[in-house]
Amino acid sequence: MKLITKGLILSLLVATGLVAEESKTPATAAVHDVRVFTSDNSDGKITPATIEEAFAKAGFVIAANNDMNVPFMRDFNTTTFDVYNLFVVYRKDTVLALAEQYPKIGLFSPMSMSIYTKKGTKTISVSSLTAAGMAKMMDIPSDNEAINALGKKVEEALKTAMPNGQFDILPYQMKEPAGPLVTNVTFEVEDDDWESVKEDLEMEFEGVLAPNGFVMAGFTDLGYDLEESDKEWYHFYDVYSVCSIPVIYAVAIKHPEAGAFAPCSIYLYQKAGEQKINMAFPSVHKWISSLNIEDKESLDVLMDAQKKLENIFSKFVQKQ
Repeated sequence: MKLITKGLILSLLVATGLVAEESKTPATAAVHDVRVFTSDNSDGKITPATIEEAFAKAGFVIAANNDMNVPFMRDFNTTTFDVYNLFVVYRKDTVLALAEQYPKIGLFSPMSMSIYTKKGTKTISVSSLTAAGMAKMMDIPSDNEAINALGKKVEEALKTAMPNGQFDILPYQMKEPAGPLVTNVTFEVEDDDWESVKEDLEMEFEGVLAPNGFVMAGFTDLGYDLEESDKEWYHFYDVYSVCSIPVIYAVAIKHPEAGAFAPCSIYLYQKAGEQKINMAFPSVHKWISSLNIEDKESLDVLMDAQKKLENIFSKFVQKQ
């Protein structure tokens, strides 16, 4: 595979205008990008499985529904939750409506949620990103019909799964981000055999995840969905759902709603007719800003993960 950078079009510390645009809005005036839907669950009838069933019946594709108490107990010998699942879903109709014009769709297709019950409580909660929160990250207008329809479909599925639930009032405000909200890289491809390029690229990328402490929680081939609908906008469009167990373990103790960002989506795509590949993921600065994270333990693990992913991107490009 022959890949070259185009003038080092490597924006690991610049989010292509997105940061500057968001920073104009005072944090005190911000609407929450994360929402939490909570229901009484004294009888224990609402479970991650019943919530998954409701989303599947509502037309969502289920990419993952992972019980995180298993790795929490394995790695840390304790958990603060009776239930803590990371739930990953997307809608094919949303992807079809947005992928041609908004290539950052993979940042939240699939989208992540956390399903949780804290020890000693009889409630169950689901956290998710709002349509507006996703739109800002993906450079989609806030009044876009498809992204707002997605938000409504999520809400409808939640109300079906948890008919007595309601959205919580969060006890904090969003704060100004300290860094770029998206980490991205673009590089040119000399080889016309895009399938070979894709295979080499993804094999190399997958090989560096585990040594850096990341696990692949899921994989979504959006390109296949597009091809099934005879949409030839991309040679390929793949999304890795990547998770760091120490990160979500530490952050979830005080912010269980952090599952709205975990696992993290890392997309790779090549548009049809172009000789360049794009890769990106939502930076941890978005977690910190949206959830108003201030405790040192959470900040330390988040920034460590950010640096590791930045190094993977940087070293990966430098090798080509």
